[in-house]
Amino acid sequence: MAMIELGFGRQNFHPLKRKSSLLLKLIAVVFAVLLFCEFLIYYLAIFQCNWPEVKTTASDGEQATREPVLKAMFLADTHLLGEFLGHWLDKLRREWQMERAFQTALWLLQPEVVFILGDIFDEGKWSTPEAWADDVERFQKMFRHPSHVQLKVVAGNHDIGFHYEMNTYKVERFEKVFSSERLFSWKGINFVMVNSVALNGDGCGICSETEAELIEVSHRLNCSREHYPLYRRSDANCSGEDAAPPEERDIPFKENYDVLSREASQKLLWWLQPRLVLSGHTHSACEVHHGGRVPELSVPSFSWRNRNNPSFIMGSITPTDYTLSKCYLPREDVVLIIYCGVVGFLVVLTLTHFGLLASPFLSGLNLLGKRKTR
Repeated sequence: MAMIELGFGRQNFHPLKRKSSLLLKLIAVVFAVLLFCEFLIYYLAIFQCNWPEVKTTASDGEQATREPVLKAMFLADTHLLGEFLGHWLDKLRREWQMERAFQTALWLLQPEVVFILGDIFDEGKWSTPEAWADDVERFQKMFRHPSHVQLKVVAGNHDIGFHYEMNTYKVERFEKVFSSERLFSWKGINFVMVNSVALNGDGCGICSETEAELIEVSHRLNCSREHYPLYRRSDANCSGEDAAPPEERDIPFKENYDVLSREASQKLLWWLQPRLVLSGHTHSACEVHHGGRVPELSVPSFSWRNRNNPSFIMGSITPTDYTLSKCYLPREDVVLIIYCGVVGFLVVLTLTHFGLLASPFLSGLNLLGKRKTR
C-alpha cells in the first residue's frame, strides 16, 4: 500500500516540477527585459554622450589665463500631461521615460546647471489650482536634483497660454514655483531667460511689462556681452533634425504663432546682442543664423510623446567660447520592438513546454540526425 502511494506521489510530482520550472523561466525573462528596457537602456544610451571640449585659455595682452568651464544641459517640451488630455497609461509611460532619462543623465554627466525651455506642462494654460498643484508635485519628483545642481525653467505657451490667453494669475502662478528671474550668471557667463510668448502682445499689459524687463536687463548687460538668451518660441522656421533651405522645408511654421515675428526677433537681438540663442517649442532640432553671425539652436523635445528619438543639448561654456553637442535618449520604437520580441519568445516557450509546438532546437537536431544516417 505504501509503495502504491509513493508511486502515485511521484507521478504528480513531475508535472508540478515542470510547471514550476516554466514559471521560473517566465519570471526570469520578464524581470530581465523589464530591467533592461526600463533602467539599463538609459545608461547604455547616455553613457555614449560626452561633454564637448572647449578652449579654456584666453589671452589678455601678453598673459594667458585659464577660464572656468560651465557644464550646462538644455531640455525642452517635457509636456507633463494633466487631468483632461491623455490616457493614464500614456502619462505613466512618458513620465517614467523622462524621469529615468533625467536621473540617469544627472548621475552619468554631472551637469552644473539644467535649463528647461518651456512647455513643462501640457495643460498649464487651463488647469485648475488643484490640477496645477498635482502637476507641479509630479514635476518636482521627476526632475529632482542635488542642491549643487541649478535648475532653471522658462515659461512656454502650454504653461501660461499664448499672449491672447495669458493673464496675471497664470504668470504669477508659474513664477511662484519656478522663479521670475530674467538674468542668471555663473562663472562669468550671463544667461538671459526670455518669456518670448509675451513678445507678440497686441498691446497686452503683461507683454508691455515683459518688454520693459528686457530693456532693463539690456542696460545691466552693457558691461558684459558674453551672454546667451534662452527663448521659449524661436525664430527658427524649420523642421526635422537639421535646418533645410526654405524651398525644401515640408512644414513651415506660422509667424506670430509657432515662431516669433521678425520684428520681435530683431528687438531681442538689438537689446541683448547675444553670442548664441537657444529656444524651444518646435520639438525638433535645427539651426539658423541671424544676420549671418548669431546662431540660434532649437532644442528637441525631451519626451517620447513628441518624438520617437528625444534628445537634449550639452554645452561646455566659458566667458569667451562655447561648444555644443546633442545627446540622444533611447528610441521608443526600439523599446517596443524588444517587448514585442520577448512576448513572442515567451509564447513559443510556453507552447513548446506543453508540447503544443515542436521545439525548434530538437527539430533541428532530428533533421541533422536524419541527414547523417543517409
